[in-house]
Amino acid sequence: MRLLDEETRLNPAEQRTLLDTVQHPDGVEAKFDSRLTQSEMGRLEATGIGVFQINVGKLCNQTCIHCHVDAGPLRSEVMTRETAELCMQVLASTEIPTVDITGGAPEMCPSFEYLVRESRGLGRHVIDRCNLTILTVPRYSHLPDFLAEQGVELICSLPHYRDLATDRQRGEGVFERSIQGLKLLNERGYGQAGSGLRLVLVTNPTGAFLPSTEGSVEAEWKEVLEREFGIVFDSLYTITNMPISRYLEWLQRSGNLDSYMRELVRAFNPAAVGQLMCRTTLSVGWDGQLHDCDFNQMLELPLAFGVPQHLDEFDLQSLTNRRIVTGTHCFGCTAGAGSSCGGKIT
Repeated sequence: MRLLDEETRLNPAEQRTLLDTVQHPDGVEAKFDSRLTQSEMGRLEATGIGVFQINVGKLCNQTCIHCHVDAGPLRSEVMTRETAELCMQVLASTEIPTVDITGGAPEMCPSFEYLVRESRGLGRHVIDRCNLTILTVPRYSHLPDFLAEQGVELICSLPHYRDLATDRQRGEGVFERSIQGLKLLNERGYGQAGSGLRLVLVTNPTGAFLPSTEGSVEAEWKEVLEREFGIVFDSLYTITNMPISRYLEWLQRSGNLDSYMRELVRAFNPAAVGQLMCRTTLSVGWDGQLHDCDFNQMLELPLAFGVPQHLDEFDLQSLTNRRIVTGTHCFGCTAGAGSSCGGKIT
């Protein structure tokens, strides 16, 4: 899969329009809100805020072909220290238990370690969404020790336990460096029984199809990675590729867009709706803008229906039970077993 040139990229508005124009078979309702109504679920609303997810920007040491963030080494969107401090001021005014830091490669944000320390100082559980290869970059060689000292949970992306599939999606040599990163984490206790340092791997399909169920592949991953590389980890999350940004462009260019979207719509699972991550997550952008989820953030869909849209207007009461902004892409989270930042949801 080859990345598109910058001048041919689809902006968020164009992505939303493209998704809405996908043709579906007669009798199949492809409007997400209409499907909720059809399933007698009513409108989608938040039920609380258990996760304060901070996307610190689009700067990354990798350029992956499936990336819904459109991240890469040349991106300039990075959270400032001022916005990071505002994040912590807002967090301190709440009892939200979990801080989920993502990117890009979140560790490349100059305020990353500040966010971790301050969040831990407030007694919050911290998650770092790590691409593993960043741990092998000399400038960030201190990170395995820092993350372990802070007791940060790591959710690390690895498309496959074989090099060909991983490098095809993420770039040549990424698999080897990912294995190196995992070994560094294991040496600090991550994934080791009784250490309290949780290590989760995340896999997503390399083509235009839904992921396997977690239970059917986790044991296989654990067996292969320990046997061949001596690597241990706690859990495996399987995540559906969201039809956003680079992956959406690949679907269109490869002629897979209509069939993939039809599969997502066809596989709509009402049982997944109740546990959608947007119902208990507040997503904060690198610029302080508020969103229902990281996917809405990348499609530039801000909060709506009269609630605050920026951190400097934060109001816990109105945000806790807000109505959620939806779109065609939401079928990616409700297909099959469901998918979220925490893997399957049913």
